[in-house]
Amino acid sequence: MKVSVARGELLDALSVVAKGLSSRTTLPILSGIHVSAHGEDLILQSTDLEISIKTSTRAKVEKPGQSVLPGRLLNDIVRSLPEAAVSIDVGETGEAKVVCGTSSFSMRTLSADDFPKFPEVSAETTLSVPSDAFAGIVHRVSKAVSRDETRPILTGVLVVMDGSDLRMVATDSYRLCLSEIAVGGLSGQMEVVVPGRALEDVARLATNAEALSVGVSENQVIFSFGATTFVSRRIEGSFPNYRQLIPKEVETKVEVDRGELLDAIKRVSLMAQHNAPIRLSVAGDEHTLSLGAQTQDVGEAHEDLQVAITGQDVEIAFNHAYLLDGVSVAEGEKIAIEIVSPLKPGLLKVAGSEAFVYLLMPVRLG
Repeated sequence: MKVSVARGELLDALSVVAKGLSSRTTLPILSGIHVSAHGEDLILQSTDLEISIKTSTRAKVEKPGQSVLPGRLLNDIVRSLPEAAVSIDVGETGEAKVVCGTSSFSMRTLSADDFPKFPEVSAETTLSVPSDAFAGIVHRVSKAVSRDETRPILTGVLVVMDGSDLRMVATDSYRLCLSEIAVGGLSGQMEVVVPGRALEDVARLATNAEALSVGVSENQVIFSFGATTFVSRRIEGSFPNYRQLIPKEVETKVEVDRGELLDAIKRVSLMAQHNAPIRLSVAGDEHTLSLGAQTQDVGEAHEDLQVAITGQDVEIAFNHAYLLDGVSVAEGEKIAIEIVSPLKPGLLKVAGSEAFVYLLMPVRLG
């Protein structure tokens, strides 16, 4: 195989497939990138057996063929090169030469026959979504995705497409985030649990595409955007019934400027060390939301915000990092905080909307 390609275009393609490289030392082939040249295209593939990524770029193919090159090393080499044509020449001996200007590298390759075949997914349902809308909703819910592999279902995001609505839900059992957006031209239905990491990767990779299509088969989810195909396994199992978890009754509702609340939480949280919670005290007569945090042998902090209050006075405490996450991803100028009691979950919403719901378990006050 011998091919010549613009350094910038090659680097873009490598940056995409690098997301699929495996760090498993027991299977060295998975740390490689499958490179094949045919016609006027250079096609790159990677997989860690959980996700598989394929993308292509235009190239001058002098000799068609295929090989598997060390993924991270190739990425690092191309990143270090000047902006010029890059030549990749794989000889009969299995050695690849990478040449750009006066720079020359040689590296050992692996057999393309040993590389796993790219999944052929026959999607039962396929829908198209604007990539910016998709990325926005993934960004909002990803904070609540669990990193605990002992409960695999919680490491995924429930993706629901119903009519013109795209909804995603994530929970780590301490907080739950639901985000919904109306997408014009969307039709059909889909409900699938997708690994959170895969969704985050797709959202980042698809930023330059106008739209992406989402297809679902029995065991896999396929995302297509631009010249890239991204296949991920589905997570099997029943996602928690999120609607049952969201309180229907509210005793206290506070509307507050989002920017002011965000800044206040950041300041007060400086004294919420060693997992100390942040306290929220609501005083209706004074129209005040008081934030407080205290760490023994360190100090304490308090701050008052003028807010609009409906309902009873109440005091509740939350994990300060989880509270900060919820406020930081909410959109809109004002946030509504809804409280049932100090021992029941609190809710963050964008004021006047049900399209964003962030449920947060309270910390018991001592």
